[in-house]
Amino acid sequence: MALRFTVQGDDEQETADGLRLLVAAGLQLAMPPRQMIGNGWMARAVPTTKAPTGDPGRGSVVSG
Repeated sequence: MALRFTVQGDDEQETADGLRLLVAAGLQLAMPPRQMIGNGWMARAVPTTKAPTGDPGRGSVVSG
């Protein structure tokens, strides 16, 4: 599963500002701001490292 973080805005500047926050938080640019048909603007960022693999939804087991 790939992780993607999306920013949506009413205009290019608002979307770029949101994208800058994601990049400042350590994410990497995946898609610069683009105008979507009838739905404002969108940009995407992805983590710089891969998500850990394993059994989703299962925490560690502690015996006691």
